[in-house]
Amino acid sequence: MTRIAQPVAGKLKLAGWLGVASALIWPAQAALIGLVLGDLVAPGVSPSLSPLAGAAGFVVLALVRIVLDWISQKLSADAAEVVLRESREKLIRKALRQASGAAALSPAELASLSAEKLGALGPWATRYQPAFLRARIIPLAFILLAATQSWAVAGILLIAGPLIPIFMALVGMAAQDASEKQMVEIGSLNRLLIDRIAAITDLRLLGAEARSRADLETKSEDLRLRTMAVLRVAFLSSTLLELFAAIGVALVAVYVGFSLIGWMNFGTWGSKMTPAEGIFLLMIAPEFFQPLRDLAAAWHDRAAALAVASELETTETAIAKANTLMGTGGEGAAPTLGALRWHGLQIRPGEAAAPLPLPDGDIAPGEAIAITGPSGAGKTTLLTALVGLIHPEAGKITLGDTSLTEENADDWRAAFGWIPQSPRFADASLRELITLNRPGDLDAALDAAQATEVVAGLPGGLDARLGDMGGGVSGGEARRLLIARAHYAGRPIVLADEPTADLDAETGAKVIAALLALRSQGTTLIVASHDPALVAAMDRQIDLEGAA
Repeated sequence: MTRIAQPVAGKLKLAGWLGVASALIWPAQAALIGLVLGDLVAPGVSPSLSPLAGAAGFVVLALVRIVLDWISQKLSADAAEVVLRESREKLIRKALRQASGAAALSPAELASLSAEKLGALGPWATRYQPAFLRARIIPLAFILLAATQSWAVAGILLIAGPLIPIFMALVGMAAQDASEKQMVEIGSLNRLLIDRIAAITDLRLLGAEARSRADLETKSEDLRLRTMAVLRVAFLSSTLLELFAAIGVALVAVYVGFSLIGWMNFGTWGSKMTPAEGIFLLMIAPEFFQPLRDLAAAWHDRAAALAVASELETTETAIAKANTLMGTGGEGAAPTLGALRWHGLQIRPGEAAAPLPLPDGDIAPGEAIAITGPSGAGKTTLLTALVGLIHPEAGKITLGDTSLTEENADDWRAAFGWIPQSPRFADASLRELITLNRPGDLDAALDAAQATEVVAGLPGGLDARLGDMGGGVSGGEARRLLIARAHYAGRPIVLADEPTADLDAETGAKVIAALLALRSQGTTLIVASHDPALVAAMDRQIDLEGAA
């Protein structure tokens, strides 16, 4: 938590000290009330103060407290906003640097952690942090103030006060454990929900809707139970701490009452307690416990924030260990073209996987090459390495006279077009997705990719928005749209990962024809595929069999 709060530590500290200053005004208000009421109850026993002067002083001090509280809350709210914004930006920046296929953080986990879970940092900054500082200072200050009037009352507060932090610590351990389990369930449910939404068409075809619904119901029930466990701990802690606070205030009230009626003649500093002193002590006793009560109320905010901070640190560590994108991910200028070669490549597919050795290769400009081999041989891994999406553990990749490095990766990728096996679409119109708002011949690109009829069948045509999963188009149609984008971009090298996977023969033939249209324009075409028809349509193949 210290690392997360570092950018706003000064603002949070100032907010806490303003809260302390506001709370320390209350004894002055209590003294004014004590003097006014004490003189009315027993004239001449204690210093007198006119009701008008007392009321005026009380109102002025109340206004000062209101201003201080407002500034304190504003500062802590601003600090919370900064913490949330910077934590989310940092997480998303790191997540976007994951290489293709990296499994450190799925989209569902990213959405759950960045949107829902990180929200727990807000109450921690706005409630817990200021309450923590007040709880460290205010009770001690009030004990000293009470001791100036009655050592007995100071003793009562000194005994009752520490019980609250002790039980807070005991309950806090249970609260953090319950919060961590709740966060795990939130992530699991979100991940399952996204997976089921993505596979909803397949689930319907397989008749597995009932089973999928049962899985979601089970996960939802698990989350409900975890949430109720957190709430039980929170309510238990509040009940215990309110009990101790009530007992402490009641003991002070009993002592003051008995002292004023003469039944107790001890606990003061050699003189009988006056009504003004008794009223003052009665009024500061509840405020002695208030910072501790506020801290107790915010204790589950701390537990939730600690759970989120722990998960955030674990996630960021996992992302750091995973294979990350080379370069910055920005736009670049394509290097001078030439033969694409690689030699001595070793690539680690995942964090726990051993480096995968890949056979050397040499592809001349304009060639159409099929990368073949069994599942797990490294076809997709090789493509992602060639396009500069992952760091090789060893080896060298060159394009003409240019070697792929971390420094020139953005320029390197400017020479490549990429067609993934599982199409994904940004939240933009189809026109923007294909053209990327750049000039060109869109109709020619659609015709070359045999995608004109696909666009014509969509509501809104080129203005249609497909959604992340390509809703409204089939798998083959989605791939033809991506091929149309490759035609439009005119990149000299295009890589396609299993472009005909899971397609029927007729649809696969259309995709193959769209890819060959790229090759006829002089584009270097590299495909990873198991499809005999697609492999046969290429000039030659590079077989990875036995390379793994």
